[in-house]
Amino acid sequence: MVLVDYSAAGVPVRDDLTESHAGFLEHLRAPGSWWTGAERVAIAAESRHALTCALCRERKDALSPSAVRGEHDSLGALSEAVVDVIHRVRTDPARLSKAWFDGVMASDVSDGAYVEVIGVVTLLAGIDYTARALGAPPPTLPEPLPGEPSRHRPASAKPGVAWVPMIDVADADGAEADLYPKLPFVPNIMRALSLVPEQARALQRSSDAHYVAMADLSNPNARRDLDRLQIELVAARVSALNECFY
Repeated sequence: MVLVDYSAAGVPVRDDLTESHAGFLEHLRAPGSWWTGAERVAIAAESRHALTCALCRERKDALSPSAVRGEHDSLGALSEAVVDVIHRVRTDPARLSKAWFDGVMASDVSDGAYVEVIGVVTLLAGIDYTARALGAPPPTLPEPLPGEPSRHRPASAKPGVAWVPMIDVADADGAEADLYPKLPFVPNIMRALSLVPEQARALQRSSDAHYVAMADLSNPNARRDLDRLQIELVAARVSALNECFY
């Protein structure tokens, strides 16, 4: 099991938060649906590396990211198309466009592989931001486990309002019957990852630790150390500062 240590933070850190981060890193190092464990760890490493990319900084300052041409500063382990997805999602998510996505789909990246990359990048960003807020170094990326991707594509995932196919709540059956377990409300952000069910499950575990339990999303009285109104105020402000596309 991967261990996460926030003792350098100098403040108490809830056990469930530490366990959630360790659980994600354990999930990360294993083969996924479309990427091997080594590739998933490489995606995570590239996500962190994107923060130092000169092209990303130049694009961020430009009126439009498409106005700036060039190559990303990358670690060299992944294709150019995958690196662009990682860097754009990590550094400039507010300006992703359908035209850009269509270009990704015309490259060597399938819709399932794309969704898995999105899941790795976004969930790792949450962990990294938490570590930064605690004043602690981000957890070290784990050694990958051997094995091949499952290539599992849920038959119940259908095209609809999103850029990628998703599993509707009413269609979650078979291996995905537990995907939305007794939830009174299923957020679209969770459905957006459902083409790769394990990523949707990882998001649910992350939300349970970082935010509120998925089962409490529609409960205005849900609370942790903060009450629900305070939680939503902080969440909305942080999302705005991070230029959350959704």
